[in-house]
Amino acid sequence: QVQLVESGGGLVQAGGSLRLSCAASVHTFSNYAMGWFREFPGKDREFVAAINWSGGTTDYAASVKGRFTISRDDARNTVYLQMNSLIPEDTAVYYCAADPVRGRYPPRSGIQYDHWGQGTQVTVSS
Repeated sequence: QVQLVESGGGLVQAGGSLRLSCAASVHTFSNYAMGWFREFPGKDREFVAAINWSGGTTDYAASVKGRFTISRDDARNTVYLQMNSLIPEDTAVYYCAADPVRGRYPPRSGIQYDHWGQGTQVTVSS
């Protein structure tokens, strides 16, 4: 059973930064593509960023490209989302997800991820 635990959310002013972490309890973390998604109140979960199993390929939603950076540390079984230049529209619950497929490109679709964390709230004040 894969468990994912997010941390690092909180309240920040517009223009500020946060780093989210997602720790995975799995022996073969390096085999998983990892993704970050976010959910706004009353809306579907949307793709934010993803990194493939090797860390060699990353992908970002257009709305965060150039501001957010996804990375992974396989020695710590952890994936990170560094969020800079935050804006109020980034306010959401952020989820990490794991996909046990060793593909070249990490998936954007949430249905391709088998495991999800409980989420962490990010609030950006104006």
